[in-house]
Amino acid sequence: MDSALSTVALPAALAVVMLGLGLSLTVGDFARVGRQPRAVAVALALQLLVLPAVCVGIVLAFDLPPVLAVGMLLLAASPGGTTANLFSHLFRGDVALNVTLTAVNSLVAVITLPVVTNLAIGWFDPADGGSLGLQFGKTVQVFAVVLVPVALGMLVRRRSPAFADRMDRPVRVLSAAVLALVIVGTILAERENVGDYLRDVGLPALLFCLVSLTLGFVVPRALGIVRRQAVAGAFEIGVHNSTLAIAVAISVLDSVELAVPAAVYGVLMFPVAAAFGWAVTRGSRDEAAVPEPVAGVRR
Repeated sequence: MDSALSTVALPAALAVVMLGLGLSLTVGDFARVGRQPRAVAVALALQLLVLPAVCVGIVLAFDLPPVLAVGMLLLAASPGGTTANLFSHLFRGDVALNVTLTAVNSLVAVITLPVVTNLAIGWFDPADGGSLGLQFGKTVQVFAVVLVPVALGMLVRRRSPAFADRMDRPVRVLSAAVLALVIVGTILAERENVGDYLRDVGLPALLFCLVSLTLGFVVPRALGIVRRQAVAGAFEIGVHNSTLAIAVAISVLDSVELAVPAAVYGVLMFPVAAAFGWAVTRGSRDEAAVPEPVAGVRR
């Protein structure tokens, strides 16, 4: 990919997305972990432990080429983002929990993303694996592109909450536009191979999105977590920050092919998440429509 795009445009695009996330966060969002420990612990366990294992299973089942397999694991290790918060708001999830999970996940991802990516490179052994690893210097780059813009956004919110509130919608719109441009740019850069990539990774990416959303909802509900928090968990776990995965693949690891799974996923996740949210919302309405049994009356 053109060096100006990989070294300037993509990091700047990711900085916009992460700055927007920071504008929505306060220190209190991290403190909320102590008030909702069960919901946070379940969501984090799913995100950090279960999803990578599920992703490995999908990758092996479809026998993906090594670089695309590593790209799928890079996607699985990427945290949720502001898009997850938006879906949660639209479909009656606990948005405050989403914000907390996004905040914690963004911090934890600085450690887990390099670990998962390096393990995937070692396991699947792509041809250029020697140059793909996230060594210390590249890990510092991940730290910079993830946390520095978030910290700046939080500082702006603390100094000027009114300004942060005014900027919330424009930055969200800009973030969505940035994601679209990043996906289009990635696909154009690999336009000669895009047909093959879609055949290789389209169905695995779709399945991974569906499984992530379903696990994020079903597991918390099975453990007795209330529906609103389960909806929040579903979107936080099922709607990954594909901009981060693409930026790390191209700008940090210098591999456009590695970014293809995240680009394909970025296209698929919007209609899939919307359909999932509609199904969950409809299910809650159906439950609410069932009349309560009257004492002494047999049905």
